[in-house]
Amino acid sequence: MVSKADFTPQEWTRIVASPMVVGMAVTAAEPSGLWGLLKESMSSGWALVEAKQDAGADPLARAVADDIANPATRDSVRQEVQDRFKGSQVADIKGKAIAELREVSAILDAKAPGEAASFKTWLRGVAQKTAEAGSEGGFLGFGGVKVSDAEKATLAEISTALGAPGPNDAGAIQI
Repeated sequence: MVSKADFTPQEWTRIVASPMVVGMAVTAAEPSGLWGLLKESMSSGWALVEAKQDAGADPLARAVADDIANPATRDSVRQEVQDRFKGSQVADIKGKAIAELREVSAILDAKAPGEAASFKTWLRGVAQKTAEAGSEGGFLGFGGVKVSDAEKATLAEISTALGAPGPNDAGAIQI
């Protein structure tokens, strides 16, 4: 089983940040109002809580969830995300997030080939939950659609960047 020790500190920080990065990509695709933004922002955190509590969760996702509780890891992740996205306009965040996910995917393929596919599928599930967390196009949280066309396109880009199946792809694992 792969663990934190199998990665450099920089690689591990990027892997631990990846659930937040998928959430940022989806949120940046079509920013919701305040309420939708809060719901979407919280979804990656809830995914980590679920991974930590679920005995059947992906082992690497569980390791990420366990380590984010470490203050030093949280500080590293916060700094990584700030450095990577500092000064970005909303329009640029999605592209930067997708590029980061491609790089995280390559790290996983190189360092954790046995666990890479299941972790990437878990990340894709985090992205899907983020997209479904808030309604788009409504008013004060009422009406609108659960997942907008822009979010659907971003989910496809995330799947491609990760090399992970989407929910409508053959062989997809539902999270």
